[in-house]
This record gives sequence, structure tokens and C-alpha cells, in this order.
Amino acid sequence: MDKHKYLEKYFNDLRNVINFDSDKIKNLIEVSEVLLKANRKGKKTRIFGNGGSAAIASHFSIDCNNKLKIKCLNFNEASILTCFSNDYGYENWVKKALEQFSEKGDLVILISSSGESKNMIFASKFTKIKKIKTVTLTGFNKKNTLSKSGYIDIWINSKVYNFVENSHQIILLSIIDSISNLKIK
Repeated sequence: MDKHKYLEKYFNDLRNVINFDSDKIKNLIEVSEVLLKANRKGKKTRIFGNGGSAAIASHFSIDCNNKLKIKCLNFNEASILTCFSNDYGYENWVKKALEQFSEKGDLVILISSSGESKNMIFASKFTKIKKIKTVTLTGFNKKNTLSKSGYIDIWINSKVYNFVENSHQIILLSIIDSISNLKIK
């Protein structure tokens, strides 16, 4: 396949993945409402991801704080990540961060392309016990472990990492833009 055909197919496939139906849009509206409700109650949003999903989490967090004046934190600082991973194991670092820095009424957003990242699954189990609302963004298999544990799950029907991650970025930034442009607070 030549370069032109490859890229043409790539973008057609990506377009099909991000062609969100009415149900997915309802989920995005619900996430916006939960985010705003937590903020109105003086609560915070915590967002986590691994690798590329961590970068997406950072982008969302910055835009929440800067554009929307919504308190949103991610824990991508190397010192906390390596400290908690060293002391509690990588699979437990997100849970430990939530134990120390979250409370009932907060909102937690967990991003995992596969939905099988142990640190996200353990964090979700913790939020369920503590009754902290959790939004999960996943992909790959529809019945992945993480997608079954969230209050709201937004699943991307793709097994291609970049398609899933790009879709998660579009979803989260569309939430920022919809709140910002509709002047909802």
C-alpha cells in the first residue's frame, strides 16, 4: 500500500471511530454535568492515565483549571508517581494517591485504552468502596474490567491504541469546549 492510500484509509478508519452516536453524546453531557456538580459543591476532580493517557489527563486538567476555573488535578509528577510506586507497587499507586488526596463528592476520571491497567482497576475498586463517582474512558474490548466499574463509562470501539487515545482526547476536550462555549458554570 502506498503512503497516500495508507493515510487515506487511516483517516477514514479514525473518522468511523469518532463518529459518536446519540448515546455517546448523552454520556458526554452527563460527564459535564457531574464535573460541574462536583465543582459547585467545592469538590475536586482527579484524573489519571498511563503513558499517552497521562498526557491526555494533564491536558484536560490544565484546561479545567485555566479555562473553566474547575479544580482538577492529575498526579503525573515524577516524584509522587515514583514514590508511591516504589512504596506500594505500580499497580497500587493511583489507589494510594486517591486514599490520600480525595474525598466523597470528588469526581475521579480514569483513562485506560485497554481497560485492563491494574492501577486503574484497583483505583476504581477503591472509589466504588468510598462512593466516589468515577468516569472511565476505555477502548479495545467492550467488556473490559475497568469499563464495568465506572459510574459512567465511555468506551471506544477500536483496538488501535492511537485511535482510542485520540478519541479520549477529543472526548475530554469536547467537554471543556462545551462547558466553556455554553458558558455553563
